[in-house]
Amino acid sequence: MVLSVAADLLRWSRRALLLSGLTTATLGMGARMARAVPERAGADRKAPRWAVDYGARSDPALARQYDILVLEPDHARPIEPLRGPGSILLGYVSLGEVEKSRPYFADLLKKGALTEPNPNWPDARMADLRHPAWRETLLGTVIPDILALGYNGIFIDTTDNAEAMEHADPVRKKGMVDAAAALILAIRDRFPAIRIMLNRGYAALPRVVPAIDYLLGEAMASRWNFAKSRYELLSDDDWNWQATRLRDARAANPALLVMTLDYWEPQDVRQVGALYTRERAAGFLPYVSILALDRLVAEPVVGMGG
Repeated sequence: MVLSVAADLLRWSRRALLLSGLTTATLGMGARMARAVPERAGADRKAPRWAVDYGARSDPALARQYDILVLEPDHARPIEPLRGPGSILLGYVSLGEVEKSRPYFADLLKKGALTEPNPNWPDARMADLRHPAWRETLLGTVIPDILALGYNGIFIDTTDNAEAMEHADPVRKKGMVDAAAALILAIRDRFPAIRIMLNRGYAALPRVVPAIDYLLGEAMASRWNFAKSRYELLSDDDWNWQATRLRDARAANPALLVMTLDYWEPQDVRQVGALYTRERAAGFLPYVSILALDRLVAEPVVGMGG
């Protein structure tokens, strides 16, 4: 979740297409994929805990308390000390942009698979999801390298870039959303047994929901306001807009686990607790963290912090 801003909104707050058009055939495919990737024992009886940590020094004792953990795979460290009994570890994959620090950046740039820099994060360039070199790199290098490290699957981020690019330049960027959906389906086809979590990506979601195991609604009830340099609560309309898409996706794929990610100051225990309570009451699996996502933030104990 490399964070950026478009006007006063984060990337994930751009308007997406309505979830629609799911067919009986796609639902059948979702059921087959759910059988191909069975949930860990007891997951249906006990709501799993999940978290994300892109830092290089994850706390092993805290990490092992989570059933599903998203990590940055390029850190040079063993991940087994972070794995709890039966837990699922997912490696981060940016679908819609590539940072200069990635080892495949230069080759993709040379081949023309990368376009303009992200205006808010100049060290990252937007990926042309239609370009065969990007598809080949994802399927042949990025994902196999993550799995070779011992990860159970991947976390797909920045899919919303496809819609943003196509909206900004409908002629030159035509087909970006279709390409994003095709890439996700190709990943599932190439790696049928891995776990896949998708962050938002609502424009492509109707076509890919049968192919994923987890769906994340990022910045559900709260976010960081870059202009004001503070955390803020989102409106009920914003929350309901995203919640509707998450619920529709779960209705289309009943095996889908739906997560939420909110941002808030950890010392404000009362508000953090309220965020957890709100998301759980809606039937989602919540995690609340800091903007940088560079360390694990434990859920506060009920009754602490006044």
